[in-house]
Amino acid sequence: MKLILTREVSGLGQPGDVVTVKDGYARNYLLPLGNAIAWSLGGEKQIEGIRRARSAREIRDLDHAKQIKTSLESAEIVVKAKVGATGVLFGSVTDKDIAQAIKSVSGLDIDRHRIKVAGHIKKIGQYTAKVGLHSQISASVTVNVVAN
Repeated sequence: MKLILTREVSGLGQPGDVVTVKDGYARNYLLPLGNAIAWSLGGEKQIEGIRRARSAREIRDLDHAKQIKTSLESAEIVVKAKVGATGVLFGSVTDKDIAQAIKSVSGLDIDRHRIKVAGHIKKIGQYTAKVGLHSQISASVTVNVVAN
């Protein structure tokens, strides 16, 4: 089955790539998770938009990734969340919340799928998140969760 990738899939390709995979892999994994869309002539027009969005977020090279790493590790990332009387959050802080906080602090548009947090963030305090910037470089970001 011919598909257009909408997200990076390890071992398969980058967003905007046209790939051919087995039907079961497409139906059971790629399409339901939103990692790909079915290829069509109309879908071909979407490829350019996907590639433009990817190039806007893309890290140019290893030196650029090192610069971003130093700026992220020195930045103070603060996530505001609703908290109950005991200090427990209503819900949890997700990688999407962290990506938005990074964008508001540093102006960098980091893909939320590149942010990894050990466990769930369900209380106020300081946490460490890993941000994959390049295949060889990842930044350790300190995230402060405070009451809203």
